[in-house]
Amino acid sequence: MLQHLSSYIVGTFVALFPIANPFGAGPVFYSLTATDTSAYRLRQACKVALNVTAVLAVSLLAGRGILSFFGISLGVLRIAKGLLVAHTAWEMVTAQQRMTPSENNAAIDKNDISFTPMAIPIISGPGAIGVIIGISARMDHWSGYLGCLIGIGGFGLFLYLCFSLGEKWLKVLGKNELGALNRVLGFFILAIAIQFISDGVFP
Repeated sequence: MLQHLSSYIVGTFVALFPIANPFGAGPVFYSLTATDTSAYRLRQACKVALNVTAVLAVSLLAGRGILSFFGISLGVLRIAKGLLVAHTAWEMVTAQQRMTPSENNAAIDKNDISFTPMAIPIISGPGAIGVIIGISARMDHWSGYLGCLIGIGGFGLFLYLCFSLGEKWLKVLGKNELGALNRVLGFFILAIAIQFISDGVFP
């Protein structure tokens, strides 16, 4: 039981990390809060983490119902998930902006960016939600749900730490080094996306 629980905790965190990409979201978060105080930025970081955790937890608990309601098979979900993740990975590899200029301007004018655009669609976007729904479709015991919820909570905590402590790391790494790291991550995420599609086509 404990081994089953721990495998879902670790598996959920590992599955979310490259897709949700907290390192890539960090520069977006700091650019949108550049004119705010440190105290306000910390509050926003906490709210982003809570919103991401809530969105992914709801996706986990509602995943089976969503698939059943729309009559979507697990194989089709894997292919769709792979295509979404591949799109995100391609944006990372080619260093494309995660938001359009108009979306960025609208976000800058918002007082609260914790739900949109940070939680949705930047971090817990279609790719991350698809991953969680895919995990929920394989659940066969309550310990799996508990492990996934703990993994999602752990990811939310890690996200908060990244945003609250990331300003110093951004200054140390610099934009060029961070961009290079993001492209390397994008390459591996693209490989994961192709594996998703392959699993859907050849189950």
